[in-house]
Formats: sequence, C-alpha cells, structure tokens
Amino acid sequence: MEWQKNPIDGVILVKPSIYQDERGFFQETWNSDKYAEIGVGPHFFQDNRSFSIRNVLRGIHFQKGPHAQGKLIQVAWGKIFDVAVDLRRDSSTFGHFFGIELDSNKGWQLWIEAGLGHGFCVLSEQALVTYKCTTLYAPRSEGSIVWNDPDLNIPWPVSNPIVSTKDMAAPTLVQWIKGNA
Repeated sequence: MEWQKNPIDGVILVKPSIYQDERGFFQETWNSDKYAEIGVGPHFFQDNRSFSIRNVLRGIHFQKGPHAQGKLIQVAWGKIFDVAVDLRRDSSTFGHFFGIELDSNKGWQLWIEAGLGHGFCVLSEQALVTYKCTTLYAPRSEGSIVWNDPDLNIPWPVSNPIVSTKDMAAPTLVQWIKGNA
C-alpha cells in the first residue's frame, strides 16, 4: 500500500495494492492496523454507497460539531472527480479544496478527515461510490456548501451537472460562515 498526504492536512490519497492475474484481481480495501499507521480511522461506524449516472454532482456535504464525519472514499465501479474542502476555521488551508479523479480500475481511496466537506461528480456512464464514515449520520448536524461557489472556484469537469434541488439551494462558504458565526 502506498499513500500520499496532500496540501490540505487531513486529506490522504491511499493507493492499496492490487494483485492481478488471468482470473481478475484482489484488493484489500480496509485493514485497521495498516490504515492506523497512516492516521486513517480509527473506527468506522457506518458504511454508505451511492449509485449515480454520468454528470451527477453530489455535494459539498459535511456534518457539524460532535457528529463531524471522517470518510474513506472509494469507487467500486466507474470514475468520479472527488473533492475535499477544508471547512475548519482554524486551519491554514480553510476554504481550500483538493480534487482528484478516482476510478474502480486503480482502486485508489481518498481519506477525508472530519471537518472537511466532500463532493463528487460522475465522469463515467455510471458510478458506484462507497465510503466508510467515522460517525453515524445525524440529520440535525448535516450541512452543505453550494457546489459552484465562486470563492471556492472548483474546476468541476462537467459542463451541465445534474444537481439535487437541495444541493442547488446550499449556501456559499461566506454565507455559511455568516450563518454559523
């Protein structure tokens, strides 16, 4: 397993080993001892999966306060552009984002620490995304930032994304800060 930290503290790209032969491949997607060595985890309480079609954009989502979630993201099928946004006000990279393509062929994973927002858009015909979460979903702690916030200026690689009504109505980062001062 290889891994690399990124410009935002708490975002780690994990490259698990894949063993291929004429039958297909094998990949270990979670090993608590190995992942603890790089600071991923420590415990997961909920696993999620999301199925979407091409050009669907989900996010930027997060949970606030004691229910903030760390997430280990992986694409089980297809290809996405995955984004983590630093929402920790005391962080030197507050308001910055990290984006990367993840696909089922490479098997890479993205660790997104609690306190960061998460979103993705689908680049393949279909995508099945799985993620392990460090806390349970708590609807009252749910938050979001609008996907096309001009201050974040995320270069989403889709021209006309399919976005939920709820995500379209999300506040900008500045609006969210003002509403949560």
